[in-house]
Formats: sequence, C-alpha cells, structure tokens
Amino acid sequence: MFIEPKRGRGQGQKTGWIEVVCGSMFSGKTEELIRRLNRAKIAKQQVEIFKPSIDVRYHDIDIVSHNQTSIRSTPVNASDEILLMTSDCEVVGIDEAQFFDAGIVEVANKLAENGKRVIIAGLDMDSKGVPFGPMPALMAIAEYVTKVHAICVVCGDIAHYSYRKVPNEQQVMLGESDTYEARCRKCFIAG
Repeated sequence: MFIEPKRGRGQGQKTGWIEVVCGSMFSGKTEELIRRLNRAKIAKQQVEIFKPSIDVRYHDIDIVSHNQTSIRSTPVNASDEILLMTSDCEVVGIDEAQFFDAGIVEVANKLAENGKRVIIAGLDMDSKGVPFGPMPALMAIAEYVTKVHAICVVCGDIAHYSYRKVPNEQQVMLGESDTYEARCRKCFIAG
C-alpha cells in the first residue's frame, strides 16, 4: 500500500518529489495514477495532468483506465510542453510515460526541483520484455516507485509482462485486450 508522503516544512520552498507507478498492461497503473490525482484534488491541491498525444485509445483528451475510470488531461506532443503549463500547480500527473521522449526525465526533475509532486505512470517493459523508453531513468530518479501487477491470463499467476498477441516488430503499438495480454514470466517465455 502506497502511503502518500507529507510535504516537508523547510525554509520557504516546498519539497518536491517524483512517484513512478509502473507495471505491465492491465496491471492498474492508470487506475492508481487517477486515484492519487483525485486524492490530491480532494485535498484542494492544484493538479495538472498530461498524456502523450498519440494515446487516443479510449479518448482524445481524457486519461482512461482499462476499467473505464477517467480524468481530464492535456495531450502533449513533446515532454518540454509540460513545463510551459505547470507553473501554477502543486501536483503534476503524467500517464503513458514510456511514449515520451527522453527529455521527460529532465522535465520530471525540474518539476520536482520546483517543489511539485510529480506522479508518473507507464509500462516498465515493452512486449519483448525489454525496459521501455525513459521508464528506467524515471524509476532511477524517483523517490517512490510502485510496481503493480496484473494476473496472467494463461495460468492465473502474478503477471508483469505485456504479451503481444499479434505479429508486429514495432516497439510502439497501441492496443488493448485484442492486441495484448498480461502474462507471468513462465507463460511469457513459453509464448
């Protein structure tokens, strides 16, 4: 269970930090991101939320989890756009971080250095089981990392791999349950 940290009471400047929620497809990453952002809103904190503009699976603007929980966001084409839209907020949410350019790491650091709570969700591995995009670097700089798990659709064990069911060699291929399924290590390797 993730316990939300309390803000430090330093000398004027608020303490910022980075939280990363990672895991496979269907593990609840976006659902957890939305839960944390909604709690920040309940606490009357100013929240800004972003997603990569290429992710239009469920909605052009909203971030939507696989179980249809949603929250309004701002789609962006490049990570540096986020810095232009976060000056007045306290909490920044970023979904599908694996699709962002490498600059997302510097953006997250700058936001945290400016006293913001940065909550990032994304796939830690691609469909080949290889670390995905900027996620390893984001996990390395984060104060808090939460790895969530799905259930293997083959055997029912804990799953942390995203198995691609259709032939396609591209690393980035948007899809849902028709394209991907969660698998444990054994079932992922068995193919």
